[in-house]
Amino acid sequence: MNLFDSASTMALAGVLAVLIMLLLARIRSRQQGPRSAREALDTVQDWPPEPARVMTTQERQCYELLRRALPGYMVLAQVPLSRFLRVPTRHSYAEWLQRVGSYSADLLVCDTGSRVLAVIDVRPEDESVRSRRRHERLGRVLRAAGIRVHVWREDRLPTPAEVRTALAHDLVRGNGPMQPVSSNSRPMPLIPIPEAQELDALLADGDAAARDAGPEPVPSGFLDAFADSRPAAVG
Repeated sequence: MNLFDSASTMALAGVLAVLIMLLLARIRSRQQGPRSAREALDTVQDWPPEPARVMTTQERQCYELLRRALPGYMVLAQVPLSRFLRVPTRHSYAEWLQRVGSYSADLLVCDTGSRVLAVIDVRPEDESVRSRRRHERLGRVLRAAGIRVHVWREDRLPTPAEVRTALAHDLVRGNGPMQPVSSNSRPMPLIPIPEAQELDALLADGDAAARDAGPEPVPSGFLDAFADSRPAAVG
């Protein structure tokens, strides 16, 4: 009888071991299945790329406006935050990239050493709620880094003189070519202010040749659709 009980116990243990092995193998196959499918995809063949413009028509107008108003400064377009901001790595850097690191600043005003002096945030007239939240989050991060953000509306762009006045203190802080100004004086013009008709023509026409050179760029808020809908804390 004891012999029979011992054999039954061993048989039961063997069956349980087989069942556990089958269960682990099934779980492993489920985990590795999608990964194998992803690895089987070809980066070029399964996501065929095509060239697109870097800036929208409105962003090119703003770029040209900055370039004419601030000669001697470097103007860059659509630069990801992860390119010019550094954050501590005591928390997951990948999570920071997912939250805001992949966001791009529309236009950067830099000194000749490529140090960021100010950011121009170009916003459309009919801004969606999702877009407004993204811009607000981007602004919080930049201000926390000590970088001033100037918001421009596509339908109400400033004149070159207004650009120089608004950015005067940012440029002085960068020790660039603009001379310091007192609180009671207006900034010294860097270049002759173009005639109103010339500026209107510049902003109205934009870059007509590039308008037909390719499709519009990937929207700045494209990744919003893939982001977690829960509000993420910044700090």
